[in-house]
Amino acid sequence: MPFGHDMVHSLATAVDLVNTSPATGGEDGLGDLAQLCEFVQRWQVSGVEDLGAEDLAQVRTLREAFHKVFTAPDQATAVIRLNTLLSRTRITPRLTEHDGHPLHVHYFAPGASLGEHLSADLGVALAHLLVEGEWERLRTCSAPDCERVFVDESRNRSRVYCDSRTCGNRMHVAAYRARRRA
Repeated sequence: MPFGHDMVHSLATAVDLVNTSPATGGEDGLGDLAQLCEFVQRWQVSGVEDLGAEDLAQVRTLREAFHKVFTAPDQATAVIRLNTLLSRTRITPRLTEHDGHPLHVHYFAPGASLGEHLSADLGVALAHLLVEGEWERLRTCSAPDCERVFVDESRNRSRVYCDSRTCGNRMHVAAYRARRRA
């Protein structure tokens, strides 16, 4: 995929955020404030001060909005859903260097809440993906018992499982065993 480090990082953050939702088939990965803090640390979300219950509620709502973008039935619907999400966000692009990262663009307004921060940065990354005509890279795992989302970064857009070591391996073993029985 011809995208820079920042965009790939933002897309991976969006995927992880969506996959914390019970709607993707697992437990709530943002069940409490400690899990939200761990998410912020894992993805090195900068400019975040003290987090509270309001931040947790905002991020959970945002997570569901991003989930709707990933699971849109077509690009036109994804665009409408993403525009709705972005219309609620104060976006203030600015160049920054921090934490050893090279010069890059942040889109969230100074002093923004965590929800606004994620909405702006992750939303703009998804917007760039759509503008590049890459909507079909937003996928849901093809394993029958998995609803996790991912961004297909393969050159030929052939990835079908959220993780080749778990879902992919499980499905390949099942297919192998089915062929052996036949």
